[in-house]
Amino acid sequence: MINTLLGTKKLVKVGKTPGKTRLVNFFLVDDKLMLVDLPGYGFAKVSKAEKAQWGETIENYFTERTQLSACVLILDIRRDPNGDDLGMLFWLQHYNVRAIIALTKCDKLSNNQQISRLAKISKQLNIDRESFVLFSSLTRKGKDEIWKKIEETTA
Repeated sequence: MINTLLGTKKLVKVGKTPGKTRLVNFFLVDDKLMLVDLPGYGFAKVSKAEKAQWGETIENYFTERTQLSACVLILDIRRDPNGDDLGMLFWLQHYNVRAIIALTKCDKLSNNQQISRLAKISKQLNIDRESFVLFSSLTRKGKDEIWKKIEETTA
């Protein structure tokens, strides 16, 4: 997603399997905005100990970054939110961080399937549909909408 948002293919390494990001990575945009890539937690094939460490790293980040204005939470539109996703949303609410929820991989579903999945996930999380952005790195769908939501939090 960061590569797509920044219009590049090589800044952030991506792979076929989740869990590539294992550290906190900072990307300064136009000398005024910092995009931060935090470790993923969902489907990464790593040990429970490593996932626990990621949780600690993420929580420390949320509690120590007073300038943090929003978090883009990435969810796969094809999957129901799991306990880790619910935990992340709880953290964001607890620390008063605005959640911009990106439902990724929309290019893999038809428009009708996207609408259906958005409705289901919105209901599961009890969050208004307007809080979600349908996103695809392949088609760049949602790129401008995510930038708009990010800019709203920094204005």
